[in-house]
Amino acid sequence: MSDYVLELKGITKIFPGVKALNNVQFQLKKGEVHALMGENGAGKSTFIKVITGVHKAEEGEMFLDGQKVDFKGPRDAQAAGIAAVYQHPTSYPDLSVAENIFMGHEIIKNGMIQWKKMNEEAAALLNQLNADFKSTDEMGALSVAQQQMVEIAKALSTNARIIILDEPTAALTKNESEELYRIVDKLRDDGVSIIFISHRFEDMYRLASRVTVFRDSQYIGTYDVDGITNADLIKAMVGREIKDLFPKPEVKIGAEVLKVEGLSRMGYYKNVSFSVHAGEIIGLTGLVGAGRTEVVESVCGITKPDEGRVYLEGKPIQIKQPSDAMKQGIILLPEDRQKEGLIMSWGLGRNVVLPTMGKYAKNGFNDEKKEREISKQLLEDVDTKAVTIFDPASSLSGGNQQKVVVAKALGQEMKVVIMDEPTKGVDVGAKAEIYQIMGDLALKGYAIILISSEMPEILGMSDRIIVMCNGRVTGELSRGEATQEGILELAMEKSK
Repeated sequence: MSDYVLELKGITKIFPGVKALNNVQFQLKKGEVHALMGENGAGKSTFIKVITGVHKAEEGEMFLDGQKVDFKGPRDAQAAGIAAVYQHPTSYPDLSVAENIFMGHEIIKNGMIQWKKMNEEAAALLNQLNADFKSTDEMGALSVAQQQMVEIAKALSTNARIIILDEPTAALTKNESEELYRIVDKLRDDGVSIIFISHRFEDMYRLASRVTVFRDSQYIGTYDVDGITNADLIKAMVGREIKDLFPKPEVKIGAEVLKVEGLSRMGYYKNVSFSVHAGEIIGLTGLVGAGRTEVVESVCGITKPDEGRVYLEGKPIQIKQPSDAMKQGIILLPEDRQKEGLIMSWGLGRNVVLPTMGKYAKNGFNDEKKEREISKQLLEDVDTKAVTIFDPASSLSGGNQQKVVVAKALGQEMKVVIMDEPTKGVDVGAKAEIYQIMGDLALKGYAIILISSEMPEILGMSDRIIVMCNGRVTGELSRGEATQEGILELAMEKSK
């Protein structure tokens, strides 16, 4: 009997012109949570698709319980007890939770779908996961965390004994992540083997006993989580030491650029005041739901505050809609880059010049040559990794998509740059590059507001830190006095 429930040896997968996986290996024990980590583009997604029968490898072997298997497609993998839960759940929003759970393997008797039996079994699975919604609820009405729970229930409904979780915490709040951790712990205790893919070190430390690292489509190594340091793990992932993950430059802070005074919006935030100077990075932080994003949305004209004033370079300004803010030089890089920052089906170049197309028009016609030159230069300025400016935004990794959003901002007249969760869902190497860009913007004299839930990011990049809780500013800390404990104390002050 094999020590491993799943083992892959020498797996190579080739797409036209690119080796997506090059001689990789992986071993999973029964009842183990095994983390799989690596930069975007390291080959993790392709690897999952080989395991689940979506892709067929050109070379290599796969074993289940020591027996060699050869999947012809996803149904073979499902029949063998393998299921994958992806970061963006692929559900049917207009159908019920039970219909989503049993999609493709409905309970049928005498040619009739057994709705009552399916609802009962779906309810039992949800109960097992401590779900706070019903099997008859409509899928589209659920939160992202609840939809993921349905996907896990779906995996369990197929009697999966190996579950692959792909970036499951990327879109979850801290509380939702804790709930997911609880579910994963329970599955592991029930003997399910789990491959957990994540960029977040806290996920790995909280759940996994071992971690395997891929880099540039190759297997780098497998390590005991208790026996590897952060520095060694980063080096394995990016192939170099990131000595200074937060390359915060020394910048001479200039005059006040933006001042927010007594801003309030009923039900969202109250009496919020702060300022930001030229060359300064202020961190705006707090627990999820503190009201950080809502405040900057009002500053940018996305929502209307009930009271308060906004001043730019000492003068009061009226911002009624986002285009007013952009004209004034206040640029927001939104948290959800895929929905709000980019048009995913468009080419990179067209995305970059979208807000400024009018500037390059001649006699009412787009000057496409000029647009291409400008967008190419801006994308190169932020070191975007792409083949051409015509590549669709959807073809890039999360880190490179964020760089396109930055390039788009650079094409506009900027005074204030608001970056909302700029490194969410990107790998450690891309994070360092985004921090470098942030530091370069500060050196050029832009005023920067960084909204982030990641404490190391806030401490590493901010000159001053504004902490919010339940819609109010509960404190301000200088770079020198800020500590993780101090920020958390202020972030939870009114939550007790």
